[in-house]
Amino acid sequence: MTARPEMYRFHNGQKAPLPFAVEEYEARIKGLRAIMEEAGIGAVVLTSMHNIAYYSGFLYCAFGRPYGLVVTESDCVTISAGIDAGQPWRRSFCDNITYTDWQRDNYWRAVRSVAGEGAVVGYEGDHLTLVQRDKLEDFLRPAATLDVAERTMRQRMQKSPAEIALIRKCTAIADVGGYAIKDAVRVGTSEIEVAIAGRDAMEREIAKVFPDAEYRDSWVWFQSGINTDGAHNPVTGRVLEQEDILSLNAFPMVSGYYVALERTMFVGEVDDASRKIWEANVAAHEYGMSLLKPGVSCAEVTHQINAFFEERDLLQYRTFGYGHSFGVLSHYYGREAGLELREDIDTVLEPGMVISMEPMLTLGADQPGAGGYREHDILVITEDGNENITGYPYGPEFNIIR
Repeated sequence: MTARPEMYRFHNGQKAPLPFAVEEYEARIKGLRAIMEEAGIGAVVLTSMHNIAYYSGFLYCAFGRPYGLVVTESDCVTISAGIDAGQPWRRSFCDNITYTDWQRDNYWRAVRSVAGEGAVVGYEGDHLTLVQRDKLEDFLRPAATLDVAERTMRQRMQKSPAEIALIRKCTAIADVGGYAIKDAVRVGTSEIEVAIAGRDAMEREIAKVFPDAEYRDSWVWFQSGINTDGAHNPVTGRVLEQEDILSLNAFPMVSGYYVALERTMFVGEVDDASRKIWEANVAAHEYGMSLLKPGVSCAEVTHQINAFFEERDLLQYRTFGYGHSFGVLSHYYGREAGLELREDIDTVLEPGMVISMEPMLTLGADQPGAGGYREHDILVITEDGNENITGYPYGPEFNIIR
């Protein structure tokens, strides 16, 4: 019978252009190795989409299969399934090993071929399942294990100039989607048709701005009427009506980097009760953006916006935190939870961080001004304040669609 190996290297074709230069990935690995040295870790086994993409450039599609990035003092190797053939190697700045599925756990044999046995092993405690953690113990027989999830998150929170440049381009693409959505809004059009217009416009713009990128995962959540009450409500076939409240949510994705543009809109006219809530949320949005500067903690910003809403008897309508970090993240994989504008996050803002301001108020269907109101801008923390890199206008003057 033909020999069927446990793993092999399938370096097929040439390395593909990645979102960043090789030097950018080498700097990230250098930062990871500094974390390892400080903690006494001999090998790190990363398993999440966000960390593997951040450190190697490869964004995997699991489909029930495990993937990894193993980093030691001398090696950096992505571990991928045979179904992907040579693509993981082409999209990794580093080496790659393909494991086969002829027998169970060839993935862990491939990991072991790089990490060895008996080392202190770092892993992601917020991602590795209990089953896979047991297999790590069985195959690597580590001297000890240490959770590196928070340490790697802290590294990702500090954006490099190259990352900020990419994010800036992505916010401009989100603006393109916003204008396409606005142009598609009219009485009698369905949410899904408006969403398609915004998504198509962004994907075409991504292909123009990033000709070497992977094209996947950009999306639009366009909501109307009662469907605006939740920030992540899916698109429906509901048809737009006169005086509907609308929620524009455009999300272009480039090689794992996600940005967002979110705006409240109305069809035709806005009633007085709705305008009052909308304008109050816009005022909170502007106030919140003014608070984002170095030396201020996420909790401090949150408490000050809470006080702003409390003075206006609106705090009870707040539904979630006021913003979060941007970078390698998505709605179906990780986020930098240590940089969120919530009461329980004490992270202090520093230059180079990228964060959103996105206050939202939701009023029930039985109340005047019913619906969800949300504005969302992305800001880069600078040495003395912030830079807003979102361009699409917010507020009633621009977003009542007649």
